[in-house]
Amino acid sequence: MRKKMLFVYNPRSGKGLIRGSLSAIVEIFTAGGYEVTVHPTSAEQDARRTVTERAKDFELIACCGGDGTLDEVVAGLMDSGEKRPVGYIPAGSTNDFGNSLGIPKQMEQAARLIVEGEIFPCDIGRFNEEYFVYVAAFGAFTDVSYQTNQDMKNMLGHAAYLLEAMKRMGTWKSRWMYVESEEFCDEGEFVFGMITNSNSVGGFKGLPGHNVELNDGLFEVTLVRNPQNLIDWQEIITAVLTREETSGKVVRFKTNRLKILSKEPIAWTRDGENGGEHTEVELVNLQQVLNIIVDTALEPVMHEIVS
Repeated sequence: MRKKMLFVYNPRSGKGLIRGSLSAIVEIFTAGGYEVTVHPTSAEQDARRTVTERAKDFELIACCGGDGTLDEVVAGLMDSGEKRPVGYIPAGSTNDFGNSLGIPKQMEQAARLIVEGEIFPCDIGRFNEEYFVYVAAFGAFTDVSYQTNQDMKNMLGHAAYLLEAMKRMGTWKSRWMYVESEEFCDEGEFVFGMITNSNSVGGFKGLPGHNVELNDGLFEVTLVRNPQNLIDWQEIITAVLTREETSGKVVRFKTNRLKILSKEPIAWTRDGENGGEHTEVELVNLQQVLNIIVDTALEPVMHEIVS
């Protein structure tokens, strides 16, 4: 008897390349023994609603799209209360999480991986009552990904993000925050912060720091204090790009839980999508709750891949 797969895809992600590969992908799934139900998304949160309502009827949930599509699918799975394996075909402009897991960029190869690979139990994050797969961030430029027009993303790729970021130069401002965790507790003016479970953020590999493991129950936290002058900015840029641990302007630590309070609402992003404005955020690592399919040859050296 064939196993049932729900395949959710975003027809607009990554220049709409899925349209030219859809038939081949479904054939690969069918040849792998699956009865496939295909659902193209038609609006924001459509993937989440679909998975929430229908996960119980399938043995496997597969998706194709950018990091935002994967975020919706995982959130829908958490909402459903069902524990199903997830297969991912990256098709966005950046695909940070797919890169961290070593998932092939070529769609048909990624589809074969879903059929032939094995489950890797991966961490995700809880953000108050919501979820994120690999990054929650606030501050300078964190709105670039969801404020950039989708057509521009499709046409220009990474250049679209850079153009949108340039428009925001000089508009950033620091915010007072109180940060509390078992490993770090302080208050002050911060201009940027990211809480991650990925080796790649914004297309920059290694940005979150050293020794990243995707299933260790720990976030990598990076906080940037308010720069006072160009020398401070140079120190910050150097510390972030070189993953320096000792900079006075850049705070780095690992934790499984932290709370961030602010005097005024702060805009956040989750997996590159709008995360709303908050004065109080609690972030909790949910260890190994996402069963995602990866290459069996890469799984034993997953730490090496993401370090």
